[in-house]
Amino acid sequence: MAHSRNSIVINSKLPKVGTTIFTIMSALANEQKAINLSQGFPSFEPSSKLLHHVTEGMKKGFNQYAPMAGLIDLREKLAEKMEGLYNVKLNPETDITITAGATQAIYTAISAFVKDGDEVIIFTPAYDCYEPAIEVNGGNVITVKLHGPDFKIDWNQVQKLITQKCKMIIINTPHNPTGKIWREEDLLKLQKITENTNIVVLSDEVYEHIVFDKKQHQSVLKFPKLAERSIAVFSFGKTYHNTGWKVGYCVAPKEIMSEFRKVHQYNVFCVNSVMQYAFSQILEEKEMYLELNNFYQEKRDFFAKAIQPSRFDIIPCEGTYFQLLGYDKITEENDVDFSRRLTIENKLASIPVSVFYSTPTPANLLRFCFAKDNETLEKAAEILNKV
Repeated sequence: MAHSRNSIVINSKLPKVGTTIFTIMSALANEQKAINLSQGFPSFEPSSKLLHHVTEGMKKGFNQYAPMAGLIDLREKLAEKMEGLYNVKLNPETDITITAGATQAIYTAISAFVKDGDEVIIFTPAYDCYEPAIEVNGGNVITVKLHGPDFKIDWNQVQKLITQKCKMIIINTPHNPTGKIWREEDLLKLQKITENTNIVVLSDEVYEHIVFDKKQHQSVLKFPKLAERSIAVFSFGKTYHNTGWKVGYCVAPKEIMSEFRKVHQYNVFCVNSVMQYAFSQILEEKEMYLELNNFYQEKRDFFAKAIQPSRFDIIPCEGTYFQLLGYDKITEENDVDFSRRLTIENKLASIPVSVFYSTPTPANLLRFCFAKDNETLEKAAEILNKV
């Protein structure tokens, strides 16, 4: 029987979604043989100790399915770590789940709690996985726009956006793409706003160990009344230079986590056993995560000093491994066009900040990843200084 190739009509659940800017810019960088400071991944290898533990795990037989929530030894060590960092008591059996990266944790959390017509507040510019995950689950995105160069939150505006339909608020600190961190007063205001509501807070904290200038990461776990309604998401990849392994974890009270796991078990069921074993061993080396901020602060300072002679405005970076640069003194082009031209003509790839907003928003800012070796950063600086 002959069938027309167009006999099926697809009503897309994400009609506005195309290829991500990260894929586009990385592909353009490869095509142009440009230095790629667009996508956020380190250019250095994980520690030899961690790689040794991976091999060790294979030899010890961690080659089959892990428990759905993750290896209990790993969860116990994470509970110990969280208590040391954030003074919170966690039950490793019920409060921690190992995930296939932070993005899966974020998607699963949204899927577990957001239904048709529910409202979810996000702060833009925002990491690009939040909005599609809300929309594919039938939720409505409510945006709070933050504007440079300080990207401060107007909490009165947030308060006005809280309705009976609001099911979730998504926060991200340290913040991608701006490199800003939330202060204690921000978390206290969020705690007050959400008190006596049914709102779940989804807190993206993947850059928890990359905070500069002796500032402190303010996790939702530090604030008891906030923690009781929150899912906090973390990433091994950001901490141990192995984003391609795609292993993360999330923390939540038992009642929230049980709902999360209902979706998680059918989403991925479980996560790579060998990698979980390796992380459970390396967590005993506490200095590896406690000293990560010093490592990246040196990178940030090296890059900032190298581009000091340029015409770009250096927006202060308080955390993450991203540096924002303003270019008002250079061109009136929009940031998408300028980032493309910079890649094609100058052989340096970045990410335009406007793409992190839900609606068209002039930003005149480019995001550069400085999680690279110094030689690469030096070459990038040479290009920027000539623009």
